Amino acid sequence: MSLTLIGSPISPFVRKINIVLLEKGLDFEAEPVNPFSPPDDFRETSPLGKIPAFRHDDRIVNDSSVIARYLDRIEPNPALYPSDPFEAARAEWIEEFADGGLVPVIGPGIFQALVLRPMMTGAEPDEEGAQKVIDQDLPPLLGYLDDQLADGEFFVGDSLSIADIGVASPLVNLRLAGVVPDRDRWPALHAFTKRMHARDSFQAVISPITRGIGKRWVDLN
Repeated sequence: MSLTLIGSPISPFVRKINIVLLEKGLDFEAEPVNPFSPPDDFRETSPLGKIPAFRHDDRIVNDSSVIARYLDRIEPNPALYPSDPFEAARAEWIEEFADGGLVPVIGPGIFQALVLRPMMTGAEPDEEGAQKVIDQDLPPLLGYLDDQLADGEFFVGDSLSIADIGVASPLVNLRLAGVVPDRDRWPALHAFTKRMHARDSFQAVISPITRGIGKRWVDLN
């Protein structure tokens, strides 16, 4: 079985699948693709031009949520989707909240403004614009996630699920931009971020990134 993850490690969606593969102990190859300057034939692999794409032998699967579900089917252990229908739906909802809520705010408004755009263009970081997003747009999202965690270690049940991986992945980009969930304001999410990013799977993907673009990286106390 040949497995290839196609995309950039800076992407939270690519990172999500990287973590799924590592948590399941699956051997895979990484095929770097910059979505801003992809290969000429990339649309043959990813019709929407998005990352990640995933190759299993000669078959292609697209979209991070679809890929994650696919991997859980071909390698059921450890299961990242609860067996209970409601808990499974809740796990997928939290994942979608991260994909459709967190990423659009953290990505363009904070990570790109403070890290990616300056790195790619040499422009000065947009500190003022990013701070406005941090002050106005980010808190409701972090507040919701903090409430959903309550006193639990995981978002759903008592074991790791796609919900936890889906949330923790874009929080890496937030930390790369120098921002973490405030410990006093969102204590559950702060502790969750610290726990998740300390896992071996996350450390394996975080360490190479911080060596390259970790100038603003924030440690968690």
